[in-house]
Amino acid sequence: MKAIRYYAYGPPSVLTLQDVGLPEIGDDDVLVRVRAAAVNAGDRHYMRGMPYVFRAMAGLSRPKANGLGADFAGEVEAVGANVTALQPGDEVFGCAEGTLAEYVGVRHDAAVLKKPADLTFEQAAAVPTAAITALLGLRDAARIQPGRRVLVNGAAGGVGTFAVQIAKVLGAEVTGVCGTGNVELIRSIGADHVVDYTKEDFTRRSQRYDVILDNVGNHPLAACRRALAPRGVYISNSGNGGRWLGPMRRIIAARLLSVYLAQRAASYVALPSKDGLAALRDLLRDGKITPVIDRTYPLAEAAEAMRHLETGHARGKIVVTV
Repeated sequence: MKAIRYYAYGPPSVLTLQDVGLPEIGDDDVLVRVRAAAVNAGDRHYMRGMPYVFRAMAGLSRPKANGLGADFAGEVEAVGANVTALQPGDEVFGCAEGTLAEYVGVRHDAAVLKKPADLTFEQAAAVPTAAITALLGLRDAARIQPGRRVLVNGAAGGVGTFAVQIAKVLGAEVTGVCGTGNVELIRSIGADHVVDYTKEDFTRRSQRYDVILDNVGNHPLAACRRALAPRGVYISNSGNGGRWLGPMRRIIAARLLSVYLAQRAASYVALPSKDGLAALRDLLRDGKITPVIDRTYPLAEAAEAMRHLETGHARGKIVVTV
C-alpha cells in the first residue's frame, strides 16, 4: 500500500509517500481501507518532535513510529475472528495510528464506529480528534450548564468550529473569537456573538465569561483571567511555551494559579474513546453539529496539508483524501 512515512523530526519536507506492507491484523482487529484522513496539531508535534516533552513518547532522537495521522474514515476490508460488530463493507470512522495511508489496522473495541450514512468520508474524517477535544473540554472539564456564557478563542479552527456548536448543544450563550474573514462562518454555525480580533480584544471588553476555551494562547494568562467571571473556568488548549514544554507550560501555570484563586483552570487529556465518538455520532446524525472543512489534499500532497496546518489559519479542518 501507499503510506506517508517519516524517519527524522523536522518540517513537512521530512514526509514521503512510500510503498509499505499492509497492516497485520489479529483476531480482535479490523482492517480499514482509508478513504479520508484529517491532520491535527498533534501530528505537527510528532512530525517536528516539538516541544521536546513529546519525544518522551515519540522517541528521543528519531521517531519510534514512522506513520503519521490519527483520524480516518473508510470501509472495512477485513475483520479478525473475534470481531462481530463490524463486517467487511461497513463504512466507519474513528482514530488509529498512521492514518495517512491507504489502509489502517485498529482494534474493534477502540474508537471506531460505523459512520453516519449522510456524512461523506471527508466529513467523517474531520470529526474524531478535534470534536472529541471540544466535547471533553466543554462537557467534562468545564461542566457547562445551560445559560452559561462561553467564549471560544480561535473559533474558526478545527477544535473551535466544533466547540462553538457543542457549547450551543449544551445550552450555553456562545461568543466566538475569530478574524474578519470568518465572522459570518462563526455566526452560521450558531455563535450568539462574534468578536473580530482584528478590531477588538476580548480581554478588554466589559463582558465576563463563565468558561473560556482558549485554542490560541495569544493573550497573557492574567488578561484572560480578567475576562473570566469570579468563579469562571479557563481551559487552555494551546499556547507558545517554548521548545521544552510548549502548550503544557500555559496549562501548568493556569493550574498553579487556580490553587490560590476562585477562578478554576481545567486541564484534561483528550483521549479518543468509543463512548466519546458515539456521543458525537449522535450529534452528527441529529444535525446538531456539522464538520467545517477548509480544504482537501490528495495523499501524495500530505506535506502540503501539513504546511497549511502550520500557518495557523485553517478555516475548520484540513482533510487528506485517499
